[in-house]
Amino acid sequence: MGTSSEARARAPRRSRASRHLLGAALMILVGAFLPWVATGAGNVAGVRGAGLWTMYAAVLGVAGAIIRSHGLAAIHAGLLALVATALPLWQVVHLLSKVGFAGWMPGAGLVLTFGGGVLAGFAALSLMRSARTGRPQP
Repeated sequence: MGTSSEARARAPRRSRASRHLLGAALMILVGAFLPWVATGAGNVAGVRGAGLWTMYAAVLGVAGAIIRSHGLAAIHAGLLALVATALPLWQVVHLLSKVGFAGWMPGAGLVLTFGGGVLAGFAALSLMRSARTGRPQP
C-alpha cells in the first residue's frame, strides 16, 4: 500500500510576496523578448537593447523567489524592480528626446516589463516587512 497523504511531509507553501516576485520575474522575462518599440518600419525587440538587461535581472528575480530568506529575497526583488522600471522609463525618455511623439509607440514588451517592475517593487516591500516581523504577510 502507498503512504497516506497525512504521513507525507508537505513542503511549506511560498509566501504571497514570493509568488508575486516569481510572477513579476516571469512577466519581465517574457517582456524582454517582445517588441519594445513599434514603428512604421517595424518592431524593435527588447533584447536588442535595454531588454537584455531586464532579462538578466529577471533571472535574479526568479532566484529571489526560490530562496527562503525573506530579507535576501527582498534585496533581489528591489534590484529587479529598480532595473525593470528604470530601463523602460529611460527608453521612453530617450525616444522622446530623439524623435518626440512622431512615428513610434511603446510595444507590449515595454509595458509588460514596466508592469512587472512595479509588481516586483510591491513584492520587495512586502518581503521587507515580513523579514522585519519574522512572519509572512497574508
